[in-house]
Amino acid sequence: MRIAVDRDLCEGVGMCESMAHNFFEVDDDEVMHVLDEQPAEEHRGQVAAAVASCPVQALSLVD
Repeated sequence: MRIAVDRDLCEGVGMCESMAHNFFEVDDDEVMHVLDEQPAEEHRGQVAAAVASCPVQALSLVD
């Protein structure tokens, strides 16, 4: 699994970070960074929930 980000949509809201801070981080300039683009399968539930929480649908999971 790989985390994909549409940078044109991302607004740096931070919902992903609040749900999965080990995988997402929003810096002081409200730019979101993926900390681990290919998380282990054991984290799929947490990462999928964070991806689904994005209010602008800028995140997706690619298998």
